Amino acid sequence: MKLGMHFDHDTVVAVIGAGMMGAGIAQLAAQSGHAVRLFDSQPGATDRALARIDADLALSLQRGRIDAAERAAVRGRIRAASDFAELAGCGLAVEAIVENLEAKKALFRELESVLGADAVLATNTSSISITAIAQGLAQPGRVIGWHFFNPVTRMKLVEVIAGVETDPELVIAMHALSKAWGKTSIDAPNAPGFVVNRVARPYYAEGLRLLAERVAAPEAIDRLLREAGGFAMGPFELIDLIGADVNLSVTESVFAATAWDTRYAPHVIQQELVRAGRYGRKTGRGFYDYREGAKPPLAQTVAAKPAAGVAPAVAFGSDAGLLAVLRERLQRADVAVSVDPALAPETLRVGSDVCALTDGRTLAERRCGDATAPTVLLDLARDFDTTTVLGAAGSAEALAALATVLKPAGVDLIGLADVAGLVVMRTIAGLVNEAADLMTWTATSAAAIDTAMRLGTAYTQGPLAWADAIGPARVVGVLERLQAHYGETRYRRAPRLSAVHYAKETFHG
Repeated sequence: MKLGMHFDHDTVVAVIGAGMMGAGIAQLAAQSGHAVRLFDSQPGATDRALARIDADLALSLQRGRIDAAERAAVRGRIRAASDFAELAGCGLAVEAIVENLEAKKALFRELESVLGADAVLATNTSSISITAIAQGLAQPGRVIGWHFFNPVTRMKLVEVIAGVETDPELVIAMHALSKAWGKTSIDAPNAPGFVVNRVARPYYAEGLRLLAERVAAPEAIDRLLREAGGFAMGPFELIDLIGADVNLSVTESVFAATAWDTRYAPHVIQQELVRAGRYGRKTGRGFYDYREGAKPPLAQTVAAKPAAGVAPAVAFGSDAGLLAVLRERLQRADVAVSVDPALAPETLRVGSDVCALTDGRTLAERRCGDATAPTVLLDLARDFDTTTVLGAAGSAEALAALATVLKPAGVDLIGLADVAGLVVMRTIAGLVNEAADLMTWTATSAAAIDTAMRLGTAYTQGPLAWADAIGPARVVGVLERLQAHYGETRYRRAPRLSAVHYAKETFHG
């Protein structure tokens, strides 16, 4: 195959690195009709990878996704290679080794001496510069980033990343191959973290900071972001799935590549887990305990305690804003709801307590010198009509009253410490800001970013679409208050977010 020409089923694929990602790429290539040579320098690694592939194919057979003949054909296309010499003749080599620049450069130098001059060298790096990986090679034009997501055989996204020297025709060919393998591909900028790992940084960073501030236990934060935020997994269960060591490595890579921008600094909580060897599922312990017999912790919720068996009176302001959906849900659940024009926008009164949607300030900040300020702060939900849980900060008595009102509508309440922005609102503001920052400094579109985050991380909604739904002005306000509260640049507004805000536009037009 010549660079720029299409790949076909006769293209033999070499996969170097037989870990979780490498095994997945090898299986995907074989399922797409290619002969595969799987190599790993670690003793026993390819055997473990083949066993993992066998188990996944057996499960697919059991669930009716494939038949016995297809299972045998796929498995027959994958062969373990014992040394580099067995990779000769491969037209595409996909590197999936440790996330270390020097190790990847050394590997590609070796591959150059083994593979033909027309072979393509693809790296599955999640954050390292493609230009840096290709530096010093005889043919840097044949090096390209091809970043898959775990599990490879099921996640629909792949990022295609060109370095400075990458042949433009190769980019076209890799998009075509991605499509042939059943993936949706996007052009990702050769910038720290590319798209998904860059935009997702606040998801982990804010989760870890909230945990450090003791807003709630990990299982409570995870449940709020999963059920109220609409994310497939909470940050801690996701880190445990990815591997705390892998996630930390990506964080450190982005941190270094952004000239030590403190927004991307690793958190000591995660560093300590890694030092202790608690990487998550693969080691049996991470934020959670996965050892045999261990029971997953349940998020503690606020008990409903109606006074004297009578539910507290509920009233919404005339302008319910985002809470209008919650008002309608309570009414459908036969909760008596009235309208009080004296209430501020996006507030409700439960008994004698006024509950307001968080605007990024703490309850203490809002109440300082203002006796009319809310006594309860309510966290954001992606959809107040379907969420099964909400978070709120306030006194125990006020939270119990709110829980009583929410219970008939099928909504649990999680009590939160009084921290700026609470959980969902603060996380969404961070994700939106990071996505807007990526738009500022690269040519990546809002549509590409949202597609990448939906398909690469299983977000229900892209962050920029969410910003459009709640209003860029709201995001700006939350970030400004977070920045004022913490007195640091971590929450500084992205220029593109400011531009959209001042122009009174939306990210998707």
